[in-house]
Amino acid sequence: MLLRTDPLAPDREVIRVAVETLKRGGIVAAPTETVYGLFTHAQSDEGCAKVFRAKGRPPDNPLIVHVDSVEMAESVGHIPDELVDVLRRVWPGPITVVVKSRGIVSRCVTAGLDTVAVRAPAHPVPLAIIKELEAPIAGPSANKAGRPSPTTAAHVVEDLDGEVDVIIDGGPAFFGVESTIIDVTKKPPVLLRPGPFTVEELEKYFGSIEVPPAARGLAEADVALAPGMKYRHYAPNTPLIIIHFDLKEAVKALKMRGMRVAVLCAMGQCADADAVIQMGADLYEVAKNLYKSLRDLDRLGVDVGLVPAMEEVGLGLAVMNRLRKASGHRETYGIQDLLRYVA
Repeated sequence: MLLRTDPLAPDREVIRVAVETLKRGGIVAAPTETVYGLFTHAQSDEGCAKVFRAKGRPPDNPLIVHVDSVEMAESVGHIPDELVDVLRRVWPGPITVVVKSRGIVSRCVTAGLDTVAVRAPAHPVPLAIIKELEAPIAGPSANKAGRPSPTTAAHVVEDLDGEVDVIIDGGPAFFGVESTIIDVTKKPPVLLRPGPFTVEELEKYFGSIEVPPAARGLAEADVALAPGMKYRHYAPNTPLIIIHFDLKEAVKALKMRGMRVAVLCAMGQCADADAVIQMGADLYEVAKNLYKSLRDLDRLGVDVGLVPAMEEVGLGLAVMNRLRKASGHRETYGIQDLLRYVA
């Protein structure tokens, strides 16, 4: 069932249908300020199992619990006293914290871990659902596991049509990349997944933040404490390669080998190719258009896509994290490096 609503003033009937669906163990896809989420009642084993089944998601990959307040978060996890005031300032917003679980949500949601990932979304639709349900909801992004995340309802339909009870079309997501996740059970807090809330911003509220290689997309975690840490993510079917040298040289080298090439242009870096996808002139545009661009790449019928590397500061860290995972860590610094990937 596809329902449409104004994202800023959610239709009461749409919210009612979503809540009734969740109460009976169903699953609902809905917009957030980051990407579209695939939600279940956070205490429903049946609904959680449906989410994992619809996505084809590995069972050891936990979901994020979404709440409407710090008070609801405290019912879900053990929030340290010093964190309460911080969360009141940064929520609702695109930041998820990993804390010790109180055990009230389904163990399916936490993938059997003693921790739980919690956030308050800055979007009227999920907040209205949570308020009407009077309980937290849990979910990952509303796409097939491994595919680029959905930033529109059309992307959800493309991946999950017929496998979701209700899809709410509330227009495009604002940020276009998933929430920032930090593990506050560690001292200093550890960045598990970069997102719209940048490291520079985090440090204003949380002090020093540890940024391990996995958060940059340079390694895979042994244990997934939160989404995006393990397994293939965000990937188009078309091979994607990150380029750290001149794009024109890279295109020329591949064309000489008879390959059809698409270039994903970003931050003023571009080159003529068989197809060109414009991602944006600044990092916010690039992030917002990232997953759409990866989906568009698959529609072009090319042999390979090339995307320029970006500086890993601010939102650039989140973009590069997603690109490294989407490319399967194909990252090149010269022609010979590039040719090894297409040999």
